[in-house]
Amino acid sequence: MKKLILTLAIAGLACSATLHAQTADPKIELAKKVVALQQGPELERLVAQLAGTTTQELIAKWEPKLEANVSKAKQKKVSEDLNAALKTYAADANQLISKQVSKVSSDVLVPAYAERFTVEELQQIAAFFESPAIKKYQATAPELGNVFIQKLVEASRSDVVARIKQFDDAALKIVGPAPAASGSGKSPKK
Repeated sequence: MKKLILTLAIAGLACSATLHAQTADPKIELAKKVVALQQGPELERLVAQLAGTTTQELIAKWEPKLEANVSKAKQKKVSEDLNAALKTYAADANQLISKQVSKVSSDVLVPAYAERFTVEELQQIAAFFESPAIKKYQATAPELGNVFIQKLVEASRSDVVARIKQFDDAALKIVGPAPAASGSGKSPKK
């Protein structure tokens, strides 16, 4: 009887160790750690950009409808209401996308890292992301990115404005001038 109990106890320990080994794969755990360490302000910016893209698509869809379906007298008020609804939508879209980050990271990134990197490489990557210099970089990258973008816009503004004028001139030749408002007594220039 004692031998049977001892055998069952050993078998139980072996099963427990096997289950633990299956759930605590060091490569998977390191891949999870690397993915978690990467998620910071830049990921938040990416989520905001994704939500912003869908917002821009809605603006492109509804702006012409606003101009076509709403009288000039009511356009300002309707535009304000539409902007408020868009602001709510953008916040909701950002939140909805943010909720999916963890799941998609677990389902896609963790297995991809585990497949492509060795345990030693994952340890090195984790150490890299845990270093004080990288943490400081991640914290300041959004601010530095904004400074860069601001200066880039300033430096290229006059050239882009000139190119916009060239496009407007070309588009005017292609499309033609806007028809004169009815009742103004003016005929369109030819």
